[in-house]
Order: sequence, then C-alpha cells, then structure tokens
Amino acid sequence: MGTETAGRIVHSAAFFDLDNTLVQGASLFHLARGLTAHGMVTKREIAGHALRQVRFRVFGEQSGLLDDVQEHALDFVKGHEVARMEKICEAVFEDYLADKIWPGTRALSEAHLLNGKEVWLVTAAPIELAQVIARQLGLTGALATQPESVDGVYTGRISGPLLHGPDKARQVAKLARERGLDLAHSYAYSDSANDLPLLSLVGHPVAVNPDRALRRHARLHDWAIVDYRTTRHTRKVPVAGAAAAVGAVAAGAAAAAAHWSGDRD
Repeated sequence: MGTETAGRIVHSAAFFDLDNTLVQGASLFHLARGLTAHGMVTKREIAGHALRQVRFRVFGEQSGLLDDVQEHALDFVKGHEVARMEKICEAVFEDYLADKIWPGTRALSEAHLLNGKEVWLVTAAPIELAQVIARQLGLTGALATQPESVDGVYTGRISGPLLHGPDKARQVAKLARERGLDLAHSYAYSDSANDLPLLSLVGHPVAVNPDRALRRHARLHDWAIVDYRTTRHTRKVPVAGAAAAVGAVAAGAAAAAAHWSGDRD
C-alpha cells in the first residue's frame, strides 16, 4: 500500500536510527548485559570491546580507528552459536529494552505504518538484535551490521561494512531501489550528525534528541527537530494521517505526538 499523490501511488518509507532515537541510551550496552547475564561472554571481554568503541566515539573516523572497530567489532562472540545469540537477544528486549523505547518515536513509527509506509530500523547494532526489536515493534524490517558466521557459529568478524555513517545511506538507497521506494517522499529519523548522509537522502529528515552538531545542521536547513528529553518540539513533524494514528497509540505516546500535522506528500 502506498500514498496517493497527484493522482499516482507513491511507495515510500520511514527509516529510524536505534540508539537515542528509538531506544533511550545505547542498545549495545544492554546487549552486553544480556550476554554476560547468560554467560555467553565475560565482563573482561565486554570491557575490551567497550574501550575500543569509546576511543572511536571520542576521536572519530578521522583517527583511523574505524578499520580497527570493524576488524574487531564482534570479537567477543567468536566461536558462539548464532542460535544462542538470537535467543539472548529476545531476552535482552524483554528484560532491558522494552521499557526504554521512546513513546514519541514509537508513535511516529506506528503512524507511518498505519498510513501505508514501510518502516525500517537502520542501525550499526548486530542484525540479530535489530530484527528482534523490529519484530517486537511491528516494523517492516531492519538493516543492521551482519556478523559473519560459518555453519551457524560466529567467526568474530562482520560480513560487509559496519552499518555506520555513509554506509547507512548506501544500504537504504539500495533497499529503495529493490523495493521501489520513493525517497523524496520518505522520512528518516536520527539523533546523530553521523547520520547526515542518511538524513540528507530523504525528503523528510527529522532530528530526534539531536546531538549539538545535528541540531545546528537541522536548524540551518530548516529540518524538523523533536527532543523527547525535554518534551520540546522545535518544529512540527508532518506524518500522513497522524490524527488517526494518534488514536491508535497509547495515551503517553499520543501526548508525545500531539504536535503532528497532516502529511505533505
């Protein structure tokens, strides 16, 4: 199903980043909690991985650390079975993430679904966790980092790129070509300036709980901004048929989404 615009059917989508956009905080932190709680990895193994991530976040891509992060991104699951990881990801959602979904962002995703748009989660998190979250929230699907496995066992490497920055935009563009999605009528949501390539790819970019650099860019380019950390909404976020959608979501989500206006597609 698509949106009818000027006498034609437009097939479009909404793309949501995960951390601090759909989920409060870092999903990988909660995945690490689940993996240690189920005895799949040790705290020392997680600590080594976390240190690498912190160095990358502090010093950025220009430091040359991206290759190191990609090379060792999933060292801590090497030798473990994919099936076990999938079960742990289910538990991680139930135990840690279900209560950390931003109600306002979830309401936006539900509004898009109710109005015929595909809704995709796009994240650097492992695909096993991303698929669980997408399934639990009723989304169309997930684009995420693909851990490499052989005969159902992780090698510790990733298959393809870490889904970060420009690679998010490339994968979304590829998906759009495959599924016939009109990106000019599509939406993208993120909290980070790292996702500017993705946000710039669609006709309706939205900064959600934005970092300083993204907020500055969004204001400069007159993008919609929502910040659920302060319940402040800098500009209305147009979503198709939002009035109907608000009635379909929980009261808390409806309150967070009360600023919506009609779709301009």
